Amino acid sequence: MGSVAPRLLVTLRPREAIDRAIGQRLPDLPWVYADRSTPAEWIAVEAMLVGSLERESAAFDVTATPRLSIVQRIYTGLDGFPFDRFPSTIRIAGNVGAYAPFVAEHALALALALSRDLLTAHARVRAGQLRPAPAQRLLFGRTAVILGFGEIGRAIAERLAGFGTEVLGVNRTGRMSPGCRAMYPVDHIAEALALADFVFDARPLTRSTRGSLGSELLAAMRPDAVYVNVGRAATVDEEALYRHLRDHPEFRAALDVWWDEDFARGTVTSRFPFTDLPNFLGTPHSAGLGPGVDNSVLATALENLARHFRGEEPRYLADPTEYSG
Repeated sequence: MGSVAPRLLVTLRPREAIDRAIGQRLPDLPWVYADRSTPAEWIAVEAMLVGSLERESAAFDVTATPRLSIVQRIYTGLDGFPFDRFPSTIRIAGNVGAYAPFVAEHALALALALSRDLLTAHARVRAGQLRPAPAQRLLFGRTAVILGFGEIGRAIAERLAGFGTEVLGVNRTGRMSPGCRAMYPVDHIAEALALADFVFDARPLTRSTRGSLGSELLAAMRPDAVYVNVGRAATVDEEALYRHLRDHPEFRAALDVWWDEDFARGTVTSRFPFTDLPNFLGTPHSAGLGPGVDNSVLATALENLARHFRGEEPRYLADPTEYSG
């Protein structure tokens, strides 16, 4: 930062980690924090690094940045992003893959906790009971279906390989990807789900995925399947999942994502008492948290911006029509 007109505007909360990361990845680029500058200083801004723009800079007016051409979000998902605040000529990029190793690790932790029924096991030990042991299942020799075979899906598949699990994938086209034995197009999702001992849902929330996993597809799964969602809760019909868990006690499900997450208040709520069910496990959207995660995520986002400033095509540009309209 200095007297030269900034070319990068950062709406994230100022902190030393961001200063260091930008200094390392974009050492010669003039940049500025939004809350430490005024719109009059943004005339040369051509790129933005944002998190949740509504929380960070609700009053931001794109007319103050006439040269703006790309907005890079620090988060992977773009559901809820205010596309309507930007003209169609400005490109929006998600931070795809930045959280993949961490979210995949959490997904496996949830699957193992459910399959080994660790909550029941802990309760037995607390009560001083050695037997009967809880009903346990294995990843070894079983079949897992991954819904949404993007960066997170591939990271989950890589980790499942170490458990001796057969991996099948579901994506939009059915085009094969390394790490799975077979790939099913989304219009054959019921066929894939019927084969699954474990289902890992890592799909983004778009117009086509919203509410797409309902009672019919849940019924297509094996009665004792394990379902883990580390993508977006709203890809699943909330009521249908609750009723399926309630009516199928051998079915197990774990969520790290929720239909109603209020980050401003730090609360998570549900219309149904999932946590009262013995075959359910929940975590508070924490899969992408951990030591060193922030630095890794910043590096990935800044590398995509560096591509722009080098005159290269940025990666993971969004199609706004998938999210709105």
